[in-house]
Amino acid sequence: MTITRLQSHPSSDGAGVRIRRIHGFRENELDPFLMLDEIHSDNPNDYIGGFPSHPHRGMETLTYIRHGGFIHEDHMGNRGEIHSGEAQWMSAGRGVIHSEMPLQKNGLLHGFQLWINLPARDKMKPAQWQDYPAESLPWYEVTPGSQLKVIAGQYTVESKTFEGPIKSLPAQASVADLHLQPDVQITQDNLHNTTLLLYVYEGSLEINGERFNRRSMARIQETDSLSIATTEGAGVLLLKGQPINEPMVHHGPFVMNTEGQIRQAIRDYQRGVLTEG
Repeated sequence: MTITRLQSHPSSDGAGVRIRRIHGFRENELDPFLMLDEIHSDNPNDYIGGFPSHPHRGMETLTYIRHGGFIHEDHMGNRGEIHSGEAQWMSAGRGVIHSEMPLQKNGLLHGFQLWINLPARDKMKPAQWQDYPAESLPWYEVTPGSQLKVIAGQYTVESKTFEGPIKSLPAQASVADLHLQPDVQITQDNLHNTTLLLYVYEGSLEINGERFNRRSMARIQETDSLSIATTEGAGVLLLKGQPINEPMVHHGPFVMNTEGQIRQAIRDYQRGVLTEG
C-alpha cells in the first residue's frame, strides 16, 4: 500500500467565493478526478457572490451540500435548489452554460464540488442535470458508531455493499460521506485498481498509523482493502474511481483531450454555439 498526503489550500473562484482547493488538476495525477473544492464559512462575504453564469465542456460536476443551500439555473431551462444533505449532478458534455448561487444571505454554508473527467467518447454528448433530494440520500449505520451516506456509485464497508442514487458517473466513480464516532475502526473492500481518496473535513483519521487531520486528504494506491480508525471522531468525504488513462488538457471551464479541442471550445463559446449539437 502507498499513501500520499495532499493538503488543501485557500483559494477563490466565481465572484470572489472563498474556498479550500483540495485538488486542482495537478497533471491529472488523481485521474479520473480533476478538481475538488470545499466551501465552509458562516461569513456571507465569503460566499454571497456565488458563481454567476459560466460555461463548461468535457467534464461532469457533483455538488454535495452539508449545510446551507445553492440554486442552479442553466441554458436548458433547468432550475433546481439543493439544501443540507442534498446533491446535484451535471454532465457538461458538449456544452452547458449555468449559474450556481447561494440560497442564503447569512449562516453556515458547507459543501463540496467535485469535477470528474469524461472519456473522449463522451465529451461531446448532450448535457444533463439532476438534483437529488435528502430522502434519496439516507444515512446507513455500518457498525455501531459509523454511518455512511453513498451519494454516487457504491462502497463495500465491513463486507456490506451500499449504493447511492447516482449510478452513471464516468470511470465508475463513487462518492460517499462517512461519519465516525470516537474510537471506531472500519474496513473498506473491493478497491483493486482504483484511485482512492479520503478527505478529512472534520476531526482526524488514522490510516496505517499515519494521522490525517482536518483539511488533509489521503490518496491510497496498491491495495485491495483499507482499514481506517479514529480516536476523536471524523467526517470524511470518500472518492474512488477507475483511471481513464487518456490525455487531458484543461483551460478554465473546459476539459478536453487536445489543445486543438480546447481552442475549438473557446471559439464555440465566443460564437454562441457551445451548446448546439
